[in-house]
Amino acid sequence: MDIRIKTILLTSFALIAFAANSIICRMALGNDTIDPASFATIRLVSGAVVLWLIVKATFRGNADKHPGSWWSAAMLFLYAAAFSFAYVSLNAGVGALILFGAVQATMITAGLIKGERPPMLAWCGLTIALAGLVYLVLPGLAAPSFSGAVLMTIAGLAWGGYSLRGLGVTNPMAVTGDNFLRSVPLTAVVSLILLPSLQLSAVGVLLAALSGGLTSGIGYVVWYAALRYLSATRAAMLQLLVPIIAAVGGVLLLSEQVTLRLVLSGILIIGGVGLTLKAKQQ
Repeated sequence: MDIRIKTILLTSFALIAFAANSIICRMALGNDTIDPASFATIRLVSGAVVLWLIVKATFRGNADKHPGSWWSAAMLFLYAAAFSFAYVSLNAGVGALILFGAVQATMITAGLIKGERPPMLAWCGLTIALAGLVYLVLPGLAAPSFSGAVLMTIAGLAWGGYSLRGLGVTNPMAVTGDNFLRSVPLTAVVSLILLPSLQLSAVGVLLAALSGGLTSGIGYVVWYAALRYLSATRAAMLQLLVPIIAAVGGVLLLSEQVTLRLVLSGILIIGGVGLTLKAKQQ
């Protein structure tokens, strides 16, 4: 398969999976079907189980040649925990917006530190996309809760760091599976500490397992695979599409409101991303 087509397919699947995580998490926590600590724990455990099974079937016991790391596992845990607690008070679109705004800042800063120098057209695209993000949360929309925004920012910084550690990974399935396994004891500790706040239902557990096994576990493997063909700057820019996908999903699945502001900001973000990608191809 042509590398460009492969990259487009991998990246598209990953971005849709990221948006689905926001929608599923908000669906579960917004309806009080599960507490945030349990959601994060079930999400990471189910992701670890699914990936462990796939890795064992694929590598026949040789997965230890491509291990993850405790640093990556810690970032994965911090992202998942902060993400869950933030969505108690944020809607799907705004939560994804804050998350990937922080992700973008982290990855672009890292790219600049490493010597990436985007051309002027790329900076124009970045400015337009950021303008779309700012416009989306200007007065006129309900202001997000401060605690939710802070938690989602922490989640974005952690996910940005996790993505950066995935650049150049040669075996994304084995590495992601190992990272998920390493994150399980970390999230289990948080669940034990918050055991008095335990709240479970069949729907909540199912949503958390779906988020962990499919849109997180498989989604992150695909993202790590896509990162082999993406620079830090391009990866950051592409993730700006996630808030739009999440916002549309929120409208369709969670009855969140469609506004002219959302449509216009989406045009700005997608147009900015397009300019940046065009600049990279020149």
